[in-house]
Amino acid sequence: MDKLTSMSVFARSAELGSFAAAAQALGMSAQMVAKHVASLEASLGVTLLNRTTRRQHLTDIGRAYYDRCKLVLAEVDGADSLAQQMLSQPQGVLRVSAPVTFGVFSLTPFVTRYLARYPEVKLDLSLSDRFVDPVEEGFEILIRIGELEDSSLIARPLAPYKLLVCASPSYLAERGIPETPEDLSLHDCLAYSHWSSTMPCRWVFRQNGIAQEIQVSGRLRSDNWKALLHAATEGFGITMGPADVLAAEIQAGRLVRILPDHEGPSRPMHVLYPSNRRPTAKIRSFIDALIAEFGAK
Repeated sequence: MDKLTSMSVFARSAELGSFAAAAQALGMSAQMVAKHVASLEASLGVTLLNRTTRRQHLTDIGRAYYDRCKLVLAEVDGADSLAQQMLSQPQGVLRVSAPVTFGVFSLTPFVTRYLARYPEVKLDLSLSDRFVDPVEEGFEILIRIGELEDSSLIARPLAPYKLLVCASPSYLAERGIPETPEDLSLHDCLAYSHWSSTMPCRWVFRQNGIAQEIQVSGRLRSDNWKALLHAATEGFGITMGPADVLAAEIQAGRLVRILPDHEGPSRPMHVLYPSNRRPTAKIRSFIDALIAEFGAK
């Protein structure tokens, strides 16, 4: 028999004074109550209750054991209550992994608003473009850009991650405005790359459903797009970057979109979480808020 259940039945019997009263309170037969108490006594090798046809009373060992049972059962109830509370109310530490550029420019402002809304949640945010194993590294939520591989994770789609091509007004005034993707070969392009600097950088454009890949080059390349954005606003070249970030730069007049008739790359983006357990309130609330913010409009 389950020992915790037997301890609970024994404690109830001790409090109510009889197996019959405990049986009625617990919704089981008096015979089952007797079996639970007998199971405890057999496992301990002691007598907990002295019983006659009319009454029962705790032995000295039984009274001491009852006192400890109450403490154990209270701790179990507390643990159960805490688990249920965490399922119903967002709280605790939430570990999230996201790509660097999206995390720095788009996700971080969202995270601060989320934390303001849920003051009982603490969030550990890891920004990296490498592959992350959520089980080995302890992440509860992942945000990924690109095609998904088969996995045991549950994936929820977000709006596609779209890229635009921009340059500063000063750069375009000095070097001219590219009218076709091929014209980029005559310009300094700011290449985002987290691989070998010897590999060529290729930008993909699409017009009327036809894809076109262009090899671009320039004097500056980096594995941090924030550095490239700064260089672009300083007039040092043409950058390709996330549409939601560049929209603010365009509106402020620091950058100008070029090749507007050609669509830049658009990559699928998802939020993922493990499927092997029931999501807690902190996970559910974060994902719901993330989809409301970054889901397809």
